[in-house]
Amino acid sequence: MKTIEVNQIIDNARFTRFHWMVTLLCALLLVFDGYDLFIYGAVLPVLMKEWGLTPVEAGALGSYALFGMMFGAFVFGPLADRIGRKKGVAISFVLFSVSTFLSGFASTPTEFGIFRFIAGLGCGGLMPNAVALVNEYAPKRARSTLVAIMFSGYSLGGVLCAGLGIYMLPRFGWQSMFWAAAVPLVLLPVILWKLPESVGFLLRQGQQVKARQMLGQVVPLEQLGADVHLVQADAKGASVPMLDLFQQGRAMGTFMIWLSFFCCLLMVYALGSWLPKLMAGAGYSLGSSLSFLLMLNFGGVVGAIAGGWLGDRFSLPKVVVAFFTLGTVSIALLGLNSPMPVLYLLIAIAGATTIGTQILLYANTAQFYPLAIRSTGLGWASGIGRTGAIVGPLLGGWLMAAALPLKLNFLVFAVPGLVAALAIGCFILWYSGKAELPSVSGAVARPVV
Repeated sequence: MKTIEVNQIIDNARFTRFHWMVTLLCALLLVFDGYDLFIYGAVLPVLMKEWGLTPVEAGALGSYALFGMMFGAFVFGPLADRIGRKKGVAISFVLFSVSTFLSGFASTPTEFGIFRFIAGLGCGGLMPNAVALVNEYAPKRARSTLVAIMFSGYSLGGVLCAGLGIYMLPRFGWQSMFWAAAVPLVLLPVILWKLPESVGFLLRQGQQVKARQMLGQVVPLEQLGADVHLVQADAKGASVPMLDLFQQGRAMGTFMIWLSFFCCLLMVYALGSWLPKLMAGAGYSLGSSLSFLLMLNFGGVVGAIAGGWLGDRFSLPKVVVAFFTLGTVSIALLGLNSPMPVLYLLIAIAGATTIGTQILLYANTAQFYPLAIRSTGLGWASGIGRTGAIVGPLLGGWLMAAALPLKLNFLVFAVPGLVAALAIGCFILWYSGKAELPSVSGAVARPVV
């Protein structure tokens, strides 16, 4: 019986059509996820007028979906380590698509908030599992780039949302934006057919035959007959306690990752929820305000792909620090009375260094934790980060209610970027002298510094 270590095969595999399939399928799922997450910012000015919402009430309503995302990340991340990432992704996709569609039938803010909370559960569950799946199958030399390409679908969803909003809101009303979310469900059979299951999960379940078949798609030229026994250095049982995230020298990294997620998602959702309304209040039309949201997400696409490319060639955490620093400066400058081309450029940079940096944080987190607790680590980081996402819309509502000058609003939004840069800087300093970290099984994981 020949024994083969799975991670070594995947890490050194040549890039194939299989890798593109996994990356693009997960990217497509995140397009729909991103559409769902940015839809509230697109319809917010209309909802505030139709339902007579105060800024504080509107901020609270925008946080309902983010509360759901927090719980969804906590639940579906660890759950996928037990039932499989493919099932976790499919359940999350159906949950947020159906709930978003039903949000279009809400007649009161309470009904709307309930549907948005349920949709948030699905969105929160999809992200960490999609990241973990792509990260697991990607060759080591292209891992950050593939995760970034996959996660750029999230920003494309925001671009799609803003573009449809410019066309659909004046013609068909805010409800049509939510009804359109049911269309992607026609792709569910394709997702169930083509999306692969985690090879690590298959091995933990003792499904050697299916694991060999799956690995045969990753390395088609490798001979994986019945005499081959697959093992995984950091695989363990189905039980994945959260305490593993703090063991074997990972405590400091876990805390700094959580803090950076909190700050980054606060900025992303503060801008995503309130940028159109802030710009409308500054005298821009609704169409122009939505074009700012479109530019924010377009910048997120560019930032994610560029950051992933830089992360594979340089230190990923150092790229994250640079992005956070640039994002802090660009957001702070948004409140100044700049010419329109400069304003668009600053918004694009802000999108690249907030939405794009969020994607890099997921990639860095996936590389920090060993495979057996990767979904758990991503789920908890995402869940803790969702508290920042919840604070973002609320903070915007409080600032709007206080009627502060525009530049002060953006200065407040910029402060978390500085805190996040310092957190990842501490992460780099703490692990820069450590060549490797023990994993939960005694194998080693190398810190990505």
